[in-house]
Formats: sequence, C-alpha cells, structure tokens
Amino acid sequence: MANKFGMGRGLADIQSEMGKIPDISVLTGAGRVVVKQIPLAQIGANPDQPRKTFTESELADLTASIRERGVLQPILLRAVTGRPYMYEIVAGERRYRASKLAGLTEIPALVKQITPENAMEIALIENVQRENLNPVEESAAYKNIMEKCGYELADVARLIGKSESYIRNLIRLDDLPADVKQMVARGDISASHARTIAVAENPTELARAIAEKHLSVADTEKMVRAAPRRAASRAHTSKTIDAATVREIEAKISNAFGAPVKLREKRGGAGQIIFEFATRTQMNELVDKLVNSNA
Repeated sequence: MANKFGMGRGLADIQSEMGKIPDISVLTGAGRVVVKQIPLAQIGANPDQPRKTFTESELADLTASIRERGVLQPILLRAVTGRPYMYEIVAGERRYRASKLAGLTEIPALVKQITPENAMEIALIENVQRENLNPVEESAAYKNIMEKCGYELADVARLIGKSESYIRNLIRLDDLPADVKQMVARGDISASHARTIAVAENPTELARAIAEKHLSVADTEKMVRAAPRRAASRAHTSKTIDAATVREIEAKISNAFGAPVKLREKRGGAGQIIFEFATRTQMNELVDKLVNSNA
C-alpha cells in the first residue's frame, strides 16, 4: 500500500537531516537544503501546534542552556505567505521560545517546503514521541488532524504508532466541558477518569467529586452507571462516508480530470474536494477542464 502521508520517510529522517550541529547542509531529493541562521522576528508559531502549554521551569532550564551553549539542534520551519511573519515553526517551538527568553536575535533553522497537512503530521509525531502533550492537548490534536486532513482512526494509528482504541478513547476527552479539561490538564483527575465521565450528563459535577474524594477509576465507573447519561451521544465518528467509498470517489474524479484529488468530509455532511497540481501548466489545464466541463 502506498504511503498516505505526505511526510513520506517520517520524522526520524527529518531529525537525521537536521542533525545536532547548526553548521550543516543536507541533500534532500533534487535540491540542497542548508541550515541557516533565521531572525526570530521573522518566525511565527504554528496555529496547529498540538502543544499549548510550556511550563516556566522547563523553559527556564532550556533558556539557561541556550545562554551557555547556544541552540544545538536547528528547528524546522516552512515558508509561508499572507502572515505577519515569513516562516512558521513545524518542529522546535520550545527552542524558539527559550531562544527569545535567552535574548537571541536569530536561531539555526532548516527551512523546507512543507504543506500545512505535513506540518501537522510532523508536529504531532514530534510531540507524541517526546511525550510533551497532556491528555487534553493530545485529544485535541488527534481530532484536529482527522478533521483538517481527512484522516480515519486507522490513519492516525499508523501515523503515531498507537492503537485505534487508544485514539478513539482519548478523543472522547474533547467532548468534555472546558472546566473538566482544565482539571485533566492540571492533573486533578486522570485521563482514565475523564474518559469514564465523558458519557455522563453532568461531567463537571462528577469530576469535582472525583478530585475531592480521591475516587478510583473503578469507583468512578460505578458512579457513572448510577448517574444520568447524555440524551444524545456525542461519541466521535471520523467520517460518515467509509474509507473505501472515499477512495472510489477520489479515483472517479481524478480519472475524469487527470489530477490527484482528495475528498475531505466533515461532520454534518460538509467538506472539501481538493485538486492537486505540480506545475503552473498543470494548474491551467485543470482550470480549463473544470470551467469547460459543463460547457
């Protein structure tokens, strides 16, 4: 089966390319990519970065290290347009933040042509592999990449190396009220507790009881069985169209217009049909076919 993911060889190869020494250049595909010193003022954070919290203590330690030794591993950037900055972080936001705190004006970076979807893949893998995410961030990241990239549970499972059941259960946390999510992020209740109360009508009340009484997961399950359930289940469904049908539709459109196609369906039946092209000439040919298809 062909690799569905645009990042191809995976994060390990990109990390190998980036290396640990700033003054390196690497050969990727047909073009030579050089690690450069990029002004921090020209760099912005990735809005789809899975990790939302950076503790002062860990940034303080890294800041001290950077002041003493500099940034030993380049960050990964992609060029962007239409933003107040020239480059967007794909991997290495913690190094970027610590460099700013250390008073640096520039940072070693590897700039690559990376699509938004591939950037999401890389950022997710980097954070999951390093266990940088709390359960709420991890849950939101899985849901985000499924909705924006049109992935199934099986796709995400292959991408990060975890089981479909693990991802399915964790995504349930995204349905919880904001105050309960904050309790999970702080460690007041565990992710297992949170998954258990996600089906209840009153998760906030149950979460407070868990924290106050130090209830076990088993005790929580008993409490949930006795509590009212939500009238309408909001259990996560990745798509209303199954994967085989999606591939069939994509192939039919692709054959008709002679261009790769991606179908992305969201909840409620909305979605996108995305055409891909490699050159400006192919783009013009595709536009002509689309415009003239009903002529």
